[in-house]
Amino acid sequence: MNISRICCFLGCLAFLGLLACGQDFSKPNYEYSPDMAYSLAYESFSANPYLPEGRTLAVPPQGTVPRGYQPFYYAAGPEEALRAGEELRDPLPSAKNTEAQKQILERGNVLFARLCVPCHAMDLQGGGLVTRLFSRPPSLLANNARQMKDGQIFHIITTGQGTMPGYVQQISQQDRWKVIRHIRAVQAASPPVDLGPETTNTNADTPSQGAL
Repeated sequence: MNISRICCFLGCLAFLGLLACGQDFSKPNYEYSPDMAYSLAYESFSANPYLPEGRTLAVPPQGTVPRGYQPFYYAAGPEEALRAGEELRDPLPSAKNTEAQKQILERGNVLFARLCVPCHAMDLQGGGLVTRLFSRPPSLLANNARQMKDGQIFHIITTGQGTMPGYVQQISQQDRWKVIRHIRAVQAASPPVDLGPETTNTNADTPSQGAL
């Protein structure tokens, strides 16, 4: 008797399983926890009658900045670059912290190779591939580049200078300082370069092309 009941029970389960596998395309399927698919919360850019401005994504309070972002209170131009040189300071860990300095220089080298080499070349001499068609930038190993303060170089990377565009969108603030650390490290390990009377070069291979 027990065996017959068990067989009957298993047969019912099998029948119900077959019914569950059937699909009626004319009717929607059953949904478990529909709130997961159809959220009751308002979307970021949707209208919202419960908030003062009538929208879900509210305007940040005046004076607030994103977490980790440092405001940049400088306009473009050489005068502003000089002011930035006097006021901005490298916020990265001190070079005396050898482990941190190693990581900073590694990151700075990668960024320079990706974004700066097309114009400045790996040796910082300004003979990148772009100079075959456009003006060659001055060497970053020359005395005028060495004498620039870190804040001034940071301003130039941020807003651009002359034919160089700004890299505010391509390089984060922290990474801009890492690029400067890399430049300083190469300058410290290289002798100064005399710019001479010619500071531009167009449509010609330059001595530093081999450094690419």
